Amino acid sequence: MLAVLQQTAEGYTARYERHLQHPVEKVWAYLTENDKLKRWFSELEVEQLQEGGLIKFDMQDGTFEEMRILELKWQEVLEYTWGEDQVRFELYPEPHGCKLILIETIRQFTDHSPRDLAGWHVCLDVIEDLLEERPSDDRKDRWSVLHPQYRDQIARLTQA
Repeated sequence: MLAVLQQTAEGYTARYERHLQHPVEKVWAYLTENDKLKRWFSELEVEQLQEGGLIKFDMQDGTFEEMRILELKWQEVLEYTWGEDQVRFELYPEPHGCKLILIETIRQFTDHSPRDLAGWHVCLDVIEDLLEERPSDDRKDRWSVLHPQYRDQIARLTQA
């Protein structure tokens, strides 16, 4: 299911929700431990896992963008800056695993927004694949299908 996009007073939010058949601790590890993080988002690296700490984004050109951790509640919430925006992961225990919610707060949609939204969608799919020990070789194919869907969803929201 696509992320739910909503307009807010400050811009927009994209909300993704996944019900995973794995405990919070295992999912949290994929969000915060560099060896697991690299498996689904190779450009990210946690440098200081604490509020005010840093996550670095490797721009693949020898430079790094520093993203500040805004909120950290162990195995519950990880929120950090994402350029001008914010990304927030929330984990909730469920009887047979946990619920993972990703909320991206977007100040303003740009030409790059559909790419990012499709990218986050695929990233969450890959986390689930890794947890289930399934191959995720078709990342680019998945993204290619999702990208126009997010572009259309943004167009409908901003033209309303």
